[in-house]
Amino acid sequence: MSEKNKSILLQGNAAISAGNNQGFLDLCTEDTSWEFVGEKTINGKQAVSAYLNETYQEPPKFNVKELIAEGDFVIAVGEIELKQKDHTWIKYDYCDIWRFREGKMASLRGFVIPKT
Repeated sequence: MSEKNKSILLQGNAAISAGNNQGFLDLCTEDTSWEFVGEKTINGKQAVSAYLNETYQEPPKFNVKELIAEGDFVIAVGEIELKQKDHTWIKYDYCDIWRFREGKMASLRGFVIPKT
């Protein structure tokens, strides 16, 4: 199951990177919950869709450096670049802890820190 969950997460990242937000959302549970530690929590697929559409002015650039899986969890550590509304790109380090349920992404606990 761990390898399958890794594959699903990488498929989701590829969809997002290609600008296919719906392809990503198809891999999430209806009640998916995203917690950005110290910032906010988003509940439900519709709220996540709105977040993706607002946050990703252009598809983000992912650089996954480590992918660790055990049981229903996959931890992704890496870098992400996001285009801002002023058209500049900002790089972040991140650690995402994904919980899977029945082959779909059910929750995210993300730690995102701007690179200096």
